[in-house]
Amino acid sequence: MASINTNYGAMVAAQHFAATGRDLDKVQNRITTGLKIANAKDNGAVWAVALTQRANSKALDANLNNLTRQQAIADVGLAAGDTIMAALTEMKALAAAIEAGGGNVPGTLSYRRDYVALWSEISAAVTAASFDGTAAIAIPGTNGTPAGTADTAAAAAATAANVQLSIDSWASNLQTIGTSAKSYERQLAFTQKLQDALEAGAGNLVDADMAKESAKLTALQTKQQLGVQALSIANNASSALLGLFRG
Repeated sequence: MASINTNYGAMVAAQHFAATGRDLDKVQNRITTGLKIANAKDNGAVWAVALTQRANSKALDANLNNLTRQQAIADVGLAAGDTIMAALTEMKALAAAIEAGGGNVPGTLSYRRDYVALWSEISAAVTAASFDGTAAIAIPGTNGTPAGTADTAAAAAATAANVQLSIDSWASNLQTIGTSAKSYERQLAFTQKLQDALEAGAGNLVDADMAKESAKLTALQTKQQLGVQALSIANNASSALLGLFRG
């Protein structure tokens, strides 16, 4: 029924036009933010889950920082260990030469000096091996490499057997550090993967599919243009009704 009091066609067209405008605003917001769920209003339950997962991911940063620091300390210790083991290998050869020469024979004096110098290198390496104020390595025992720094004490221990005991002790110590370093490496890899998985999971929940949103944008823009035309036609219906009364 045609009526000049109520333009039902225009009302329907206006409603559809307004609905299209709301949908268009949503799509444009998704494209702008990259999120299909930007806040609790969009979908409270999903938004809360994603927020929790991202918080859990962020909390892992502290673990990553600690593991990275521990790995760095272990790496410094292993680097010092390479120097120490090389020095001990030379010390064993010198100790054997000193023993063969009777220890106090003048001909062994240069060996004794070299032996003491190598011990000093070991002591310096232990002192220098620190990271962020934390010692990376410690002297495991006193055999062959006395805790003191006196030349006479070091020289007195210049026997191949004592040096071998030190080599064994240092090897055990470095093995422990190496095992820890490998463990830190595995933990770092796992924590990073876990963090990535949490971030990806949260993203899958709230991130917008830009390809789909772009297609929706084009469709809604077209629909909006058609809505303008439909509304214009509906508003002109009263003018068409007047034509019935023209002679």
